[in-house]
Amino acid sequence: MHRGAITRDSVLKSVAEHDELGRESFLSKYGFSEARSYVLVHDGQEYDSKAIAGVAHKWDQGRALAPGEFSGGKDHAAAWLKHLGFQVKAVKNPDWARDEVILACHLVMTNGWKGLDAQDNRVIELSALLQLLPIHADTDRSAKFRNPNGVARKTFDIATRHPDYRGKPTNGGAIDREVLHEFLVRPDQMAEVARLIREGISTGELQELAQTDDEDLDDDFSAPEGRLLLRRHRARERNKGLRKKKIDSVLRKGGSLACEACGFDFEEVYGDRGAGYVECHHVVPLHEVGEGKTRLSDLAVICANCHRMIHRRAPWPTPAELRATIEHRGASRIRGAATIGQQRGEAAVPSAVQDGRR
Repeated sequence: MHRGAITRDSVLKSVAEHDELGRESFLSKYGFSEARSYVLVHDGQEYDSKAIAGVAHKWDQGRALAPGEFSGGKDHAAAWLKHLGFQVKAVKNPDWARDEVILACHLVMTNGWKGLDAQDNRVIELSALLQLLPIHADTDRSAKFRNPNGVARKTFDIATRHPDYRGKPTNGGAIDREVLHEFLVRPDQMAEVARLIREGISTGELQELAQTDDEDLDDDFSAPEGRLLLRRHRARERNKGLRKKKIDSVLRKGGSLACEACGFDFEEVYGDRGAGYVECHHVVPLHEVGEGKTRLSDLAVICANCHRMIHRRAPWPTPAELRATIEHRGASRIRGAATIGQQRGEAAVPSAVQDGRR
């Protein structure tokens, strides 16, 4: 049986059977539970998306999928239904993203590390701002997405994790603790991060970046400042016009396009195929980069491997710092090889002497 090989007509047949039997009987007949993540919305009615998608297989492939054969989330049922043009919406809200927690943590900090009530105007304002952030898709948001009550709860989750809080902490996740730690360690920089996120939303710049290619911002790209400023950072690095100006500037000054971290030169290794190729890395920290134009001096020419290693884990090293790491490890390998060689040589002498005595 091919999971997801269903048609719009088979889904409508499942909906009709659901309406005829009633929700409880329909779910019981096929062994499904009530939807926990997504529901199908059709003609103003809500249906358990996983059950509807599973039963749709009966009409197209001869039998319904069992609940254990697939998931009701983005990878299976919800995705299949959306692909067929049906409206699917979330039952519960997505987890808070780092960018959202940064804004909430900044609010708590400005309030003396105390939580705020849902009626507080600052909470209401933050609620409206969070709903503008281009992080979570509309279909992943429930009707209560980041409403004042939810925002207020998050401020208490953060406040009760502060080291000076003596009561019992409320619920909160790992990101809450991580962001709180960043604010405690470098409050000025993180306050500037929060300001830049707000500024980017108010000007519309960060909303525009939400439409850019985001596929390379996976788990190997880490930044305490969050995803939105990282998107802007990567967009500037990928700017073809700016990259060409940087390359031309280096060549005009008589320099080579060798990586500033490891020294790799694409043309030297690949010949004409590698001529004129190198990546650019924006060396200015995220919390210092506003809406101003990027200067050529803000960019470093770097190879793809070193670029990936810089972005892989926060805090990001500069190309010079990464070069120092590479050189240190290279020197360590040489010393290690020399030590092994000496040990082997010392072991060989007695053997030779013994052979001579024979």
